Amino acid sequence: MISSKIGHALDPAILGIYRFFLKNKSVNPDTLTICGVLFGLATSACIAFDYMLTAAIMLAVSGLFDLMDGAVARHTNRVTRFGGFLDSVLDRYVDLFIMLGIFIHFLRQGDSFYSIIVFIASIGTAIIPYAKARAEAASLGCNTGIVERPERLVIIFIGLCFNVLGYAVLVLAVLTHVTVIQRIIFVKKNSQDSK
Repeated sequence: MISSKIGHALDPAILGIYRFFLKNKSVNPDTLTICGVLFGLATSACIAFDYMLTAAIMLAVSGLFDLMDGAVARHTNRVTRFGGFLDSVLDRYVDLFIMLGIFIHFLRQGDSFYSIIVFIASIGTAIIPYAKARAEAASLGCNTGIVERPERLVIIFIGLCFNVLGYAVLVLAVLTHVTVIQRIIFVKKNSQDSK
């Protein structure tokens, strides 16, 4: 939802941040992607061991790198199929490692209810991009759904900042599966072989 509404409108601001910190040095977009992954893994570790505000900062930095790699690739004409593929695959790792960190957090607290909820949310988190990939394999663009990746990260960020991580994963456990259902309905309605 956020991605479809904003698109690449943030590129100028993101490029401004890139130039400020890197002083116009040429950095391969894939390197920026990997930096985002490293901060994502740091987010997971911080959540697992209850450093929630640090985790929120790490998540924000990871998200910034995730925006920056695409903006830099487009600005420097270095958009490649491999770059897009790598970004997408590594995003899945980051998403699921963050969910693992949340799972460990609740497991360490002995909270079996929220541990199960995190697992349910993780399933939805994994199936959303899979549903999109399968739709695209059938030549159907499928960006529909209430919680794509930016929305999921914002929900987790809010949970970390305001100490409401349990409520955040409850929301994700519901809305991720709602999104999958929305995508199934979309593909059903737009399939050429549907009657």
